[in-house]
Amino acid sequence: MNDEIISLAKQFRFNVLKNGDFAVGGELSNEDFLLELLRSEARFRDEKATAERLKQAQFPSFKGFDDFDTEFQKGVTRKQLQTLEKLDWLDALFNLILIGPPGTGKTHIALAIGNKAAREGFKVSFISMDNLIHVLKTAEISRKSQTRINWIKKCDLLIIDELGFLPVSRVEANKFFSLISELYEKTSVIITSNKGFDGWAELLGDAVLATALLDRLTHRCQILNLTGDSYRLVHRKNVF
Repeated sequence: MNDEIISLAKQFRFNVLKNGDFAVGGELSNEDFLLELLRSEARFRDEKATAERLKQAQFPSFKGFDDFDTEFQKGVTRKQLQTLEKLDWLDALFNLILIGPPGTGKTHIALAIGNKAAREGFKVSFISMDNLIHVLKTAEISRKSQTRINWIKKCDLLIIDELGFLPVSRVEANKFFSLISELYEKTSVIITSNKGFDGWAELLGDAVLATALLDRLTHRCQILNLTGDSYRLVHRKNVF
C-alpha cells in the first residue's frame, strides 16, 4: 500500500489502513470501495470498544444465559431469563436484586446480564461488596481506587456481588449509601445477597439507613428469590 496512504491513515486514525493490510476482492467503484473501507473501520472500532468495555467491567469469568439450569434452580423461569436478556429494563433504569444462599445461581445470572450488556454497548462494572467498600474507603488516597469509582459513576450498570457475606462498619455503610444515592435514577444496579431484606439493617448497623437504601434500590426493581441446594455442591467433581 502507498506509504502516503498509510501515513494519512495514521494521522486520521484510520485503523484498518494504517497497518497497510486492508484489501477487498474484485473490482469496485470508488463509492463501493469507500463503503467497504468505512464498514471495515466501523467493525474494527466496535470490536475495540467492546474489548475495552469488557476490560473495564472486570468480570471474574464469562457466564451465559444458555448455561443456566432452570431445571435445577426453580426460583427463576426460562421466560424470566429471556426478559432479563433483552436488556430493555436497563434503558428504563430498573434494578435487580438476587437473594438466596450460596450456589443458587445469583452471580451466574448477574454475570450473564453483565457480559451481554457490555457486548451490547452498555458500560458495566462488576465488583464484590467487600472490594467496593475498600475502593470507597481508599478513594481519597489511592489513584487506582479513585479511577475505579469514577468509572463506576459513569457506568450504565453496576453489579455488586456478595452483599452480606462480610459485616460493614457504620462509616462504610454511610459511604455505600452515598454511592447508591448518587447513582439513583442514573445507573441500574444489580445486587446479589445471601441475606433477605430483613437482615440488611443488622448488616449495615442502622435500620434507618437500611430503609433509606432499600427505598432507593427497590423503587424500580425486580427481586428474585433463589432457593434450594448449592449447584456447585450437588455437581461437585472429584479427583477419583
